[in-house]
Amino acid sequence: MPVRALVRRSEAAATLPTNIEIVTGDLTEPESLDAALHAVSTVFLVWTAPPQTAAAVVDRLAAHAQRVVYLSAPHRTPHPFFRQPNPMAALHAEIERLIAGTGLDSTIIRPGMFASNTLLWWAAAIRADGPVRWPYGAAETAPIDDRDVAAVVARTLHEDGHAGGDYVLTGPESVSQAEQVGIIGDVLGRPIMFEELPPDEFRRETPEAARPAVDMLLAAWNATMGQPAYVTSTVADILGTSPRTFRQWATDHATAFTEDPHPTN
Repeated sequence: MPVRALVRRSEAAATLPTNIEIVTGDLTEPESLDAALHAVSTVFLVWTAPPQTAAAVVDRLAAHAQRVVYLSAPHRTPHPFFRQPNPMAALHAEIERLIAGTGLDSTIIRPGMFASNTLLWWAAAIRADGPVRWPYGAAETAPIDDRDVAAVVARTLHEDGHAGGDYVLTGPESVSQAEQVGIIGDVLGRPIMFEELPPDEFRRETPEAARPAVDMLLAAWNATMGQPAYVTSTVADILGTSPRTFRQWATDHATAFTEDPHPTN
């Protein structure tokens, strides 16, 4: 299928495949999208900008495209992990409302917790041979592999029958955070100590700029204590293959927990 990628800066295209068309534009400048949207039938929308221009952007999508696949979040899911109010959930809900108001055909993709979050959270401590100090070790999630999310998105973009789809994507199993650390240790062939960190201490150690996200996560982990994670079969239903387990993801990304991501030479 012919693919066109929108980038804010042309140098960002260096990491993209060479067989796709690159156009520049900016979600904060809706008028910059018109040329990029010429002759486009379906848009994959990942909102990475402030919310102020969302309505104008969605109006422009509706003027050019027939369908939008939107990367959202499971904020409608009846599980306490996903029911904690937070600014990102409110933004996703508003963009979904805007899309629905245009009459565009839409497909909403709602991935749960990404397995790759553990790289940001724990990789530095593991590379330093230290313990993972983290709150709510017993809180269970169902981490999903980014590649499974991408495969579902690709399928819904080019395959008929997904207009109106509302898909919650999770990994195949409920695994506590402490167990996830243990799985990474198994993959690396060495034990990794997990130390329970009091939530207030975790909050104090977090930079001020990240505090809203931390408060949201702490509330979500606290709310899910004592019950298994929400698990769906959606990935298997759409792709016909089971989603990757957290152990599979950790095996494929083992070097990220052992090698310096920013070598000096």
